[in-house]
Amino acid sequence: MEPKELMKLAETAMKRSYAPYSDFEVGAAVLTSEGNVFTGCNIENASYGLSMCAERVAVFKAVSEGEEVAEIAIASIEGDTKPCGACRQVIFELNKDTRIHFMKDGEMVTATATQLLPESFLLQTKFKGLEPS
Repeated sequence: MEPKELMKLAETAMKRSYAPYSDFEVGAAVLTSEGNVFTGCNIENASYGLSMCAERVAVFKAVSEGEEVAEIAIASIEGDTKPCGACRQVIFELNKDTRIHFMKDGEMVTATATQLLPESFLLQTKFKGLEPS
């Protein structure tokens, strides 16, 4: 799937955002290594800490179905939006080579999780499939 197609799916997901507090609507679309797509939107809550970013919604959906995240596109009502630090860490831990597509100055930009989070960290884990690479 071409990045532009993935971005269109992120834009569609953005329309399902629940953002009554910030009015900042975000959508994400994950392409897995298996070729499947999972979408997500940001979901806010009056208790702000319970809110969830679109990127993590889409990533968690993919991982919960046993798939590896290969690419993710992010769209927002504001246009230019990169993933926040928490989303960068989640994406990096699951696949440091994930290609992340986002808009910057009206143009689509692609970076890897490693490029967006150069000083990242991983903990040792006993869980199969989550060994640091």
